[in-house]
Amino acid sequence: MNNALKFYIDGQWVAPHAGNTLDVIDPATEQAFIQIAVGDARDVDKAVEAAARAFPAFSNTSVAERLALLKEILRVYNLRYEDLVKAVSQEMGAPLHFARDAQIWSGRAHLESTISALENFRFSEQHGATHVVREAIGVCALITPWNWPLNQIVCKVAPAIAAGCTVVLKPSEIAPLTGIIFAEILHEAGVPAGVFNLLNGTGPDVGQHMASHPKVDMVSFTGSTRAGIIVAKTAADTVKRVAQELGGKSANILLEDADLDVAVAKGVQGCFSNSGQSCDAPTRMLVPASLHARALEIARLTAGQLVTGSPLDEKTNLGPVISEAQFNKIQGLIASGIEEGATLVAGGLGRPDGLDKGYYVRPTVFGNVTPHMTIAREEIFGPVLSIMPYDTLEQAIEMANDTVYGLAAYVQSRDLEKARAVAGRMRAGSVYLNYPSWDTFAPFGGYKQSGNGREYAGWGIHDFLEIKGIVGWGQQ
Repeated sequence: MNNALKFYIDGQWVAPHAGNTLDVIDPATEQAFIQIAVGDARDVDKAVEAAARAFPAFSNTSVAERLALLKEILRVYNLRYEDLVKAVSQEMGAPLHFARDAQIWSGRAHLESTISALENFRFSEQHGATHVVREAIGVCALITPWNWPLNQIVCKVAPAIAAGCTVVLKPSEIAPLTGIIFAEILHEAGVPAGVFNLLNGTGPDVGQHMASHPKVDMVSFTGSTRAGIIVAKTAADTVKRVAQELGGKSANILLEDADLDVAVAKGVQGCFSNSGQSCDAPTRMLVPASLHARALEIARLTAGQLVTGSPLDEKTNLGPVISEAQFNKIQGLIASGIEEGATLVAGGLGRPDGLDKGYYVRPTVFGNVTPHMTIAREEIFGPVLSIMPYDTLEQAIEMANDTVYGLAAYVQSRDLEKARAVAGRMRAGSVYLNYPSWDTFAPFGGYKQSGNGREYAGWGIHDFLEIKGIVGWGQQ
């Protein structure tokens, strides 16, 4: 990769200010396979200045011009599709089929959804004598995570461009290669100089300076709630908008009439997808107490059928987790589940049999989990499922909402009206009934400590706009 030691600023690949580098670790081998440049505050200043210079002209482009640009980005994205697949598989350990069909597919799907939304978006409307317009908010600092790198990059960059904003992107330094390739895609697509800028670096050295920069008008951050709090505090002095998509501890309520075999099996698979590294994963499965023992057996059998192994093996369902630090955190939380008295149904401590290298975690299921156990309250971010019995539907709803998070919730029932009624009582930004297909036009974001703002399609475009009322516009 020719540009790993460079940043993309003002339409050019440039050397970083200080020349510092960071190893990128392949989580399947625990070995460094490439180095990237990491920046500092002076690199941020350079990127922000470029975005600020580009903003006046770009914010005044027509919708037709921005549509044409997004369509060209999509065309080049499809040409580089397999390059992105290989990059995300190596940098975060995603199995190749999952990288192709989910990780990189999601970036393409969000580009397509944003294009469709922009084609029908209303940037102005009349309210009596007042003309209301929606205008690009300005220079946007975008900070994205490692677990769904292209999904989160496109969820921010595409709507920002659609709105007429200019951006500075900092991908996760743990999984940065997809971001570098994405910058190459935008360059080839002819994005005007300064509209899109990319630099790599750590949160303290780069991310916080982006958030505090006086010429940044908005920060869009996806990551942990802990880091999101730091970003919000850092941005507060300049009173800029902060949009956040943060952690989750999503409940999956199985009602008494649910098809238990299907509901439990799909719930296990949903929790373990992406090696459990999804903020909206259904990590707490709530089942009627009378069906608890049967649910544990279905979960045990389902977990036993999943193959954990090399991302390059097409038979693999679960690759490694992202890093040694994440592996150790997950091991500690599994140990807490055992120590606090949960029933270990599948998996447990250590690597799966036959894997002595790589950050592989055994797909783990706990039963008899109570609401006050650590594994029921903390976001684990690994393939660990907590199955929790309940006596009444009221108790299940109370348990589901008893969390500081509110990103997603899941409801399973043969009776759709009943499922809809339960969904109405969930304190979560997204509620999924009976495991529906991924809808990239639905709003995505959280309640409570799962963040604020919404992403996807037109919802994302709204977040990058300011509202102006021109009073007296309609005077006679």
